[in-house]
Amino acid sequence: MTTNDLTFAMFESAIGACGIVWHGRGIVAVQLPMSGEAKTRTRIHQRYGAIPEVSPPAVVQAAIDGMIELLQGKPNDLADVVLDLDDVPEFHRGVYEIARTIPPGKTMTYGDIAKRLGGVELSRDVGQALGRNPCPIVVPCHRVLAAGGKPGGFSANGGVATKLKMLAIEGAIVNHTPNLFD
Repeated sequence: MTTNDLTFAMFESAIGACGIVWHGRGIVAVQLPMSGEAKTRTRIHQRYGAIPEVSPPAVVQAAIDGMIELLQGKPNDLADVVLDLDDVPEFHRGVYEIARTIPPGKTMTYGDIAKRLGGVELSRDVGQALGRNPCPIVVPCHRVLAAGGKPGGFSANGGVATKLKMLAIEGAIVNHTPNLFD
């Protein structure tokens, strides 16, 4: 993939200003909000260079609308959103494929995904793959929890608090007892 065929758009959501990056084969990235719209836009440019910001075509607008609905509490599974993950390692694609099967309002653990990929010993690798998820919301990494229903990590701005907010919007129940090591 070359960056000269990528374009992006910004959109407002219940968690802040997000960005979406795409080309003709599908969506390649969703940028969760930074501390402001300008910083979110800057982050996209840091990752993808000076790609143009344009009005999204209908298929991308449908994905945006679906993400906005989901973040308003409507149970949209975003299964119809076409992603282009060709530049993503195969193991990560397997993790993302499983994560996309988790319905809104439900959760799965890193260990659950690891078992489906070959063994619970892959749990750390699952966590690392989710930490590099290029398409959060569409690939609902926020629905993947640590053992015992603990929230685990979240690499987006706001960290675990953002993850918990997204899960609360969806109506998921998370076992969260804050401590120094969360």
